Amino acid sequence: MAYKADLRTTFEPSRVIQPIYTGGSVALSQDGKVLATCLGEEALLTDLNTGEHLARIEGDGEPITTLALTPDASYLIVCSRSLSMRVYALRPSETLDNTIEARLLRTLKPHTTPVVTIAVDSTSSLLATGGADGVVKVWDLRGGYTTHTFHGHSGVISTLHFFQVDPAESEQPTKSKKRKSKQRNAEAEEVPQDEATAGYRLASGGEDGKVRIWDLHKRRGVATLDAHVSVVRSLSYSPELRLLLSASRDKTAILWDAKTWQQQSTVAVLETIESAGFVESGRVFYTGGETARLRIWDTETGSEITQEQPPGAEMEAIVDVLHHNRLPFLLSVRADQTLILHSLEPLASTNTQQGKQIPPLPVLRRISGTHDEVIDFAYIGADRNLLALATNLEDIRLITLETSSNGSSGGSAYFGADVGLLKGHSDIIITLSVDWSGHWLATGAKDNTAKLWRLDPAHNDYTCYATFTGHAESIGAVSLPSSAPPVGSKEYNSPLSHAPKFLVTGSQDKTVKRWDIGAQAGKVPRAAYTRKAHDKDINAIATSHATTSPLFASASQDRTVKIWDVESGEAIGVLRGHKRGVWSVAFSPPGMPALTTGESGGASSAKGMVVTGSGDKTVRIWSLTDYSCLRTFEGHANSVLKVIWLPAPAQRKGKAARGVQVASAAGDGLVKVWDAQDGECAATLDNHIDRVWALAVRPPPVLSAEASKKRPSQSQDAEMADGDEEEVPVGGSTLELVSGSADSTLTFWHDTTASTAQAATTQATQRVEQDQELQNYIRASNYREAIVLALQLNHPKRLLDLFSAVVNGPHDAGSFIGKIAVDEVIASLSDGQLWNLLRRVRDWNANGRTHSVAQHVLYAILRLVPRERLLNLRNRRRKAAAAAEAEEDDEGVDGELADAMAALTTREQSKESVKDVLDGLKAYTQRHYERLETTGAERFVLAWALQQMGDVVGGGG
Repeated sequence: MAYKADLRTTFEPSRVIQPIYTGGSVALSQDGKVLATCLGEEALLTDLNTGEHLARIEGDGEPITTLALTPDASYLIVCSRSLSMRVYALRPSETLDNTIEARLLRTLKPHTTPVVTIAVDSTSSLLATGGADGVVKVWDLRGGYTTHTFHGHSGVISTLHFFQVDPAESEQPTKSKKRKSKQRNAEAEEVPQDEATAGYRLASGGEDGKVRIWDLHKRRGVATLDAHVSVVRSLSYSPELRLLLSASRDKTAILWDAKTWQQQSTVAVLETIESAGFVESGRVFYTGGETARLRIWDTETGSEITQEQPPGAEMEAIVDVLHHNRLPFLLSVRADQTLILHSLEPLASTNTQQGKQIPPLPVLRRISGTHDEVIDFAYIGADRNLLALATNLEDIRLITLETSSNGSSGGSAYFGADVGLLKGHSDIIITLSVDWSGHWLATGAKDNTAKLWRLDPAHNDYTCYATFTGHAESIGAVSLPSSAPPVGSKEYNSPLSHAPKFLVTGSQDKTVKRWDIGAQAGKVPRAAYTRKAHDKDINAIATSHATTSPLFASASQDRTVKIWDVESGEAIGVLRGHKRGVWSVAFSPPGMPALTTGESGGASSAKGMVVTGSGDKTVRIWSLTDYSCLRTFEGHANSVLKVIWLPAPAQRKGKAARGVQVASAAGDGLVKVWDAQDGECAATLDNHIDRVWALAVRPPPVLSAEASKKRPSQSQDAEMADGDEEEVPVGGSTLELVSGSADSTLTFWHDTTASTAQAATTQATQRVEQDQELQNYIRASNYREAIVLALQLNHPKRLLDLFSAVVNGPHDAGSFIGKIAVDEVIASLSDGQLWNLLRRVRDWNANGRTHSVAQHVLYAILRLVPRERLLNLRNRRRKAAAAAEAEEDDEGVDGELADAMAALTTREQSKESVKDVLDGLKAYTQRHYERLETTGAERFVLAWALQQMGDVVGGGG
């Protein structure tokens, strides 16, 4: 017996791109694989090779001040403004692949003020903390206790660095005029020498501009380096050259001789330095700071060996640079929460003694720590495997949607990895538009300009083709032609060589402009016409898919949408009906089926339709024939910010055919899919916690001319398929939506309608088959199978009918319930089945019509089941639950269906104890016995009255 469920639209999030870094400290393991970052009050561990989240450590309610990761990635130390320091032990998860299990070892309060900086030694056994109180402490990581406490700085500790020197070399300690200091030094010298730890040193830098060197073996300071006049931000030691590098915000880097602790050389960097360190065995060192330039310097000469670099923007300033020996890259952390990997390969092949300068270190990869507020995006590339993001910045980020990874931390690309950056605008970009081919992208920004970009992902070539200037205010809407050229034409075969013919822009200056795009790059375009379009800001512009007489629509804050002729620039229609500003507009794609009757009595025609989303929380569909409203969808709790059409459904028959649908995103954080024909919400997609500004459906890849010619025959074959079969999307791929929100999250939704319908059909069919099987068992008097199956399927009515037939039918001699076979079944029930039966008896006993059957079953249970088993029934089931989980996972569809039916019980029932059930049975059983006693007394009175009446009648006769 087959059963077919009604089609219900469902979407499930397949992938989510979330922030990994929102500012603060960053740490990297020695092998370059594990990246530790701050995410607000939480800490996040990420695989630098694949971008996968390995672990998320919850915060304590206060912002993180600093964190550190041991070189072997065995411990994570997190400090926050709550004055606490939490130490976590890290190990690979035993249950989940590609995850790390973080176990909290201890929580300490290291200082009386927040910890500002921490450092871990190369053995991953010692931890140094520096607080705002000017105190430096050294901790044993494994033991969790303090080993050293150093005083001397007069301000906040800004940087710490462990290193080792040769203990045989003499050091010149700084002279001190204080007796207490001499006393401490003399006492410290009495400590027995240990060759293993004699060379351990700790360097600390503070806001006082001083660098202090601490001998961890003698527990005292050995030198005070006083040459900087501002905060010391970075320290690094070269064991090959025995030099200590200190870098400060006074725009200098100083090299110190570790033998005498005398200043060897001073390098004038001429910019505020935030990070510096040795690379290539101390042969060169790097600096990074406020000008966003990663510069390489020769250690011997003190001269810069990188070529002159233009200074970057303030938001691109370098705040930290991470590096470990034997890693082939530097990781620079930027102020805009971007992480950049720079290759060190040019340094390995360059002889700095020749005095030749090298280009800036090549960028291996850019990692966006957060996409901030995702305002708009568009699929680009012929394969639609890249996504262009407008993220509240002056630049466009290009991320890949490919899932392949070669496992190299250098240039591997994973899903969501940054592969390009489009620079050119001087203010925030707020709108995007892509043409049919995916190779041309238009952007509009608050700098009053629009730009056209030529995108060639195959050759990693992304250039600005033209800049459009002329609007007096911010450009809030741009649109390129949506229609594709004829298949086989020059424009279709080589889209990179043929720019779009025109661009339509809309601005806050209330005008729309059409720009004719020339065939030569760099030529200043001029506006073909300018029209005063609306009374308020223009929020969106969309172009139709028609190849002849194309139209474009403009949506405005004045609550209207106007339809324009692209060629003449004349308004041919106005859509009125929204009660607030219109945020989004879109033309229906070609091949969209017509809707029947609209609200005004009209219907859509071959001219197409338009969908709009407004601040009045509604979505409307309009006819381009008479510009009347065909449908109005209500359901969002906030302004509708984006609307799109889902692809035209395949021409299929039966319940599996998907109808005309539109999708909307709103300020309530929800994405809704609407059935245009029925006017109902087909699905609600919820994975955001802030406004959803951007929404798009992934278009199919652009086919070659040969593949396009074969496409109609394939679609005809699809139309000839049986209408009762599930819908299979053209091309074999499922429908994919992507939504972008102000919470910095991108969610990719896959259409699971077919699989959900198939699962529902399978489950319903299985349910019908088992119902029929239960009835067969009952008719065949197979009580054992019938009772067990009724309990599994959670069929209390069928179970009651079964016991009623036994109780009210002929009784076997010696049976407690009426049938000896049923007694045997009750005695052999498992703990779970017995518990379910006991609760059913409790429910039946509460009803006056079924209490008689309940009493018979209860009597049988009490006589057949030992008292100890009944009293410990609930506890025994809890102990057996863990062991049963593994077996339940291996069950087939039958087991899953039985589990689903059993899960229908309420949460209150799952918390019930045996005492609760027995108390319920006792209360109603007492009530039944009281009623029987009352009935017996009334029966005696009635019998006495009848006897007296009989005597009177008999005496009178």
